[in-house]
Amino acid sequence: MEASTIPQLHRVGYARVSSVGQNLDSQLDALQKAGCKKIFSDKMTGSRMDRPGWDQLMDYVRPGDALVVTELSRMTRSLIHLLETAQLLEQKQVNLVSLRENIDTSTATGRCFLSMMGAIHQMERELRAERASAGRASAKARGNTGGRPRTDIAKLRDAKVLYDNSGKTADEVCKVVGVGRRIFFAYLAQQRDQQSTTPIAN
Repeated sequence: MEASTIPQLHRVGYARVSSVGQNLDSQLDALQKAGCKKIFSDKMTGSRMDRPGWDQLMDYVRPGDALVVTELSRMTRSLIHLLETAQLLEQKQVNLVSLRENIDTSTATGRCFLSMMGAIHQMERELRAERASAGRASAKARGNTGGRPRTDIAKLRDAKVLYDNSGKTADEVCKVVGVGRRIFFAYLAQQRDQQSTTPIAN
């Protein structure tokens, strides 16, 4: 394992909980143990964009600092947001350290990990575009070129996978994938009904 090249003195912590009733103590203890002398925090849901503690942190950090979080979900709630945040920190010349995932972008391993995540995200975008294009071509070949366009079933499948595994809200998933919220919930209900009526094999 590669040791961090960032001095402990320059480590700045960030802690967040998703409601005012939750406790920050465990995160604060872990960040202090990791060498953070200055810690910023927020108490609010991850879907809200107004995070005053985060904004103060961004104003505070300087080139050479390391931003430390107990886990990535405390800082971001989606792959897209993580990649955007990592790019912002890179522009500020600030390294990212996540204690739970053992990520440290001051090391080659940490930088490689984020690069791989970016490549996977790009691949997913291209696959979605290819499926959408194939669906349009198939509809055109069947003569379905008029009337109100129907939601691509592949998009709904992608939205369900993202909703089940990313921690994103339904609204966020619908915006990312490009489907209507009402149609998405109807699709989820349909999938639940199909699962409940599917016989269990002996």
